[in-house]
Amino acid sequence: MTNTEARPIYLDYQATTPVDERVMDAMTPFFTQAFGNPHSTSHSYGWEARDAVEVARQQIATMINADPREVIFTSGATESNNMAIKGVGRFFAGRKNHMVALKTEHKCVLESIKYMQRHEIDVTWLDVNADGLVDPDTVAAAIKPDTALVSVMLVNNEIGVIQPLAEIGAICRDRNVYLHTDAAQATGKIVIDVQAMNIDLMSLSGHKMYGPMGIGALYVRRKPRVRFEPLMDGGGQERTMRSGTLPAPLVVGFGKAAEIISQDLDQEAARIRNLRDRLLKGLQQRIADTFVNGSQNQRVMGNINIGFRGVDSESLMNALKDYVAISSGSACTSTSVEPSYVLRAIGLSDLDAHSSVRMCVGRMTTAQEIDQAIAAISNAVEKLRGAGLVTNAASVAG
Repeated sequence: MTNTEARPIYLDYQATTPVDERVMDAMTPFFTQAFGNPHSTSHSYGWEARDAVEVARQQIATMINADPREVIFTSGATESNNMAIKGVGRFFAGRKNHMVALKTEHKCVLESIKYMQRHEIDVTWLDVNADGLVDPDTVAAAIKPDTALVSVMLVNNEIGVIQPLAEIGAICRDRNVYLHTDAAQATGKIVIDVQAMNIDLMSLSGHKMYGPMGIGALYVRRKPRVRFEPLMDGGGQERTMRSGTLPAPLVVGFGKAAEIISQDLDQEAARIRNLRDRLLKGLQQRIADTFVNGSQNQRVMGNINIGFRGVDSESLMNALKDYVAISSGSACTSTSVEPSYVLRAIGLSDLDAHSSVRMCVGRMTTAQEIDQAIAAISNAVEKLRGAGLVTNAASVAG
């Protein structure tokens, strides 16, 4: 197996995505020609950049069925999550001192809520089922009279499961509690409708949806109005919710990425789902003693989180480093030697968690790459397990 000329096949689209060429084309003039500050209101350079920002705001609002005035630009989902959780906690301090969140949330959500715990906010941490999903009745039972916020990740960044957010949103609306969701992993993979789902606050990220890094958004519902305290003081940009000069080229790219999603999602979803299924089927046929983590029905189309028993994930990734780019879970915790807290939350042993890897198919993936990845991964697993063990296991599997 040689791959001396080509780069490794990229199957880590949940960590980040390449910038779509159409997005790059839309951004480029705003680096070199239309380079004005969108907050400079005294000349045409500023007006040009401002108008482009507002077009992007509308493109993102269309993608999620929102009013463009409800889209607040940020540096990414981490900032958006911090804004939502800390901002709501501070606004309601002394009146509503309780929050609810899943144990499988992204690290920046967990750490933001733990920060509020250190500042006298009571938190109920909810377990998920073995399939990675939370029961809406469990959420309902956790809500108290002084609950300010429920935070449930729409699509999990490790196992790709889609939480029943519409049901949870209906519960939160009925109880007069804000629903926040980290939707960074959902955009471009499923249809998001903030009205149908009764979402009050939602975090988005450009680089998870074929846009540039360094740009994101926080959706903030206007009716019924969501109230929170801003994290940063400054010039009062973004309707005083997020001060700071907006990076017009990144905003334009983010908006273009959203426009492409709004136009192409159905067709793209079918193609990616077929490639994902081809990858999973090929691995299961060639490699014995495998298991899939998380619901296989309530799952985004590109994600596989799969375990190969008897194989350490770090050793597997090292063996594949020149051939296939995969990960052992969240990109934000990839340096940790601890087993994934998400996999432990769904009941995996430390041994099985350490045997699991995440793969994600994306817009630029081809069928040829899938077949090459199946061969490379199968060969690597065989070598790591030992030829005798693999032969015996395969014979048992028939």
